[in-house]
Amino acid sequence: MAKYPVENLLRPPVEWCSSFVSVVTAILFFINLKFFYISSSPAHYLGVGFLIFSLVRFMQGYKIKHYQCYLIHQPKYEICSDNIPVVDKKLFLGKGFRWKNIHTQRLYYAQQPSTEKYLKLKVSDLLENENINSLGGNPALHGVEPIEKNVFMNLSERVGHTLVLGTTRVGKTRLLELLVTQDIHRGEVVIVFDPKGDTNLLRRIVFEAKSSGRENDVVIFHLGFPEVSARYNLIGSFARITEVANRLANQLPSSGESAAFKEFGWRFVNIIAKALVALGRKPDYQQIQRYILNIDDLLLDYCCTKLPQINPDWRSAVKAVEEAIDEKHLPFHLKTRSRHLIAIVNYIEQSAFYDSVAEGLCSAFNYDKTYFDKITASLLPLVEKLTTGRVAELISPNYADLDDKRPIFDWLQIIRGKKIVYVGLDALSDATVAAAVGNSMFADLCSVSGQLYKYGVNGGFSENSKKKEFHLVCVHSDEFNELIGDEFVPLLNKSGGAGIQVTAYTQTWSDVEARLGSKAKAGQVGGNFNTLICMRVLEEATAQILTHKLPQRVNVPILQAASSVNDHTEIGNETDFTSHNEDRVINIEMPMLTAGDLIQLPKGQAFCLLDGGQLWKIRIPLSKDNMDNIPDSVDKLVAFY
Repeated sequence: MAKYPVENLLRPPVEWCSSFVSVVTAILFFINLKFFYISSSPAHYLGVGFLIFSLVRFMQGYKIKHYQCYLIHQPKYEICSDNIPVVDKKLFLGKGFRWKNIHTQRLYYAQQPSTEKYLKLKVSDLLENENINSLGGNPALHGVEPIEKNVFMNLSERVGHTLVLGTTRVGKTRLLELLVTQDIHRGEVVIVFDPKGDTNLLRRIVFEAKSSGRENDVVIFHLGFPEVSARYNLIGSFARITEVANRLANQLPSSGESAAFKEFGWRFVNIIAKALVALGRKPDYQQIQRYILNIDDLLLDYCCTKLPQINPDWRSAVKAVEEAIDEKHLPFHLKTRSRHLIAIVNYIEQSAFYDSVAEGLCSAFNYDKTYFDKITASLLPLVEKLTTGRVAELISPNYADLDDKRPIFDWLQIIRGKKIVYVGLDALSDATVAAAVGNSMFADLCSVSGQLYKYGVNGGFSENSKKKEFHLVCVHSDEFNELIGDEFVPLLNKSGGAGIQVTAYTQTWSDVEARLGSKAKAGQVGGNFNTLICMRVLEEATAQILTHKLPQRVNVPILQAASSVNDHTEIGNETDFTSHNEDRVINIEMPMLTAGDLIQLPKGQAFCLLDGGQLWKIRIPLSKDNMDNIPDSVDKLVAFY
């Protein structure tokens, strides 16, 4: 088709008229030579020429008609996992096209009232195909380009992290399954956070692991099914001891007067954690709760371990101090406390040695009990939620119980073993516990990424330990706004160098702002996602995260009809008036995409900003796999849903 200043595909296929006439003419040349009064040889050549011309014109008209049909309805897009193109340096996203100015122009024409008749489905079409327009939205957003191809993003861009936006039930989880499938088949470390506990997602992970021969690499952690879940100590692994207090205190409110209570809670947990580590114990939430309620036992255990190293005869010295205690002169809040512990605290304070752990324990012991209860009022309810019921068995595992066959894992072990981890947080049952566990896992992962960055995945255990080795860690977090905290910013900022690449999925950006409690912090998080995939969203501010990154002035050529009439009033002039009609080509400026376009996206479709701001329009494939062939243990877990 010839190139014209203004492309017009929403019109009748007039090319078919000339195609029909050419076919009739060709037939006459072949069967009725007398009609043209020419010999047979030239007639046959002319007939062939008219047939070729007819075919050309027919295809031109067909392109017009095909475009109009495709604008209304795209065929169903399904694919088996075996047919997903798994490429070493590319990540498959679906079928689509690079969005350019011409597509903005076509979309503009498709939205004009004069072209509405070309966008209506016939009743017969609806009866023949029940799937037409079942995806909702405006199919013209993808129909503006009938020629699709497989769309990939460079794997080198994934370390810059990926953000997926989309309201509920529009295909975010299906996109997650598509990306996880490729990560599993490439042999990467895969970690999937699923706050809700999606049955199909879990089955997909196990199915793909089995298909790729990695079924033994799967680790399932699920708060809703502790009897079949793996176990994980939320605060058992850390690079710095202060991380233990951070992971717990960061779950507390920090606005207004709550900030002071949060800081005190942090200090008290830090005192307990330091003492546990000094005693050679691995901290967990059950021990934290125990010693928040009764710091005396921890103080006694620590002193019985530490004081013999300083003074072998410390018991006699403490006994002398105890006998000298006059209860009449004790502060009121110590009158009900153990005289032996009071003596130990006094002995430590009178001694010349300095021990930061002992000093912290003594200061906690000296708190007024009433004042202490008020200060820990916000800390204890959270700790009790994390240590109540069988959930406590998962996040505070008993390492000494050899009869418990449920595995215990940590992130460094997972990364070194190149495992596949599914984390089901059962947020619908208890959102507070789910958020606390998820946030602690993120914080732990951030700590591990720092260790990996410094020492590599082997951390000195390899024979060639001087050369750092990294494993790519693909972290997928569905509804990540429910899990993030202050630790998420450094995880995005610095973990890329350790091989950790995060793909985060959320419904609206306001959810992130509400979770972090600050628009500035949310901006920090958003600024660390180099790749953006935006599905249908219902919040304009969320849609603008994408649209504001696109050109706001795109020239769209349109035809403008102009007419004029001039009267002639001169006496003797036979012409009474002259008229003039013309079509002018003018350019109007408009945004490449608007927030309204994203609100009208059909299900399973998205706009993507890839490879440094290139805009692509994609369709995400549906799965055609039969996922019945999964282990009985997973079937048993899934059956509870």
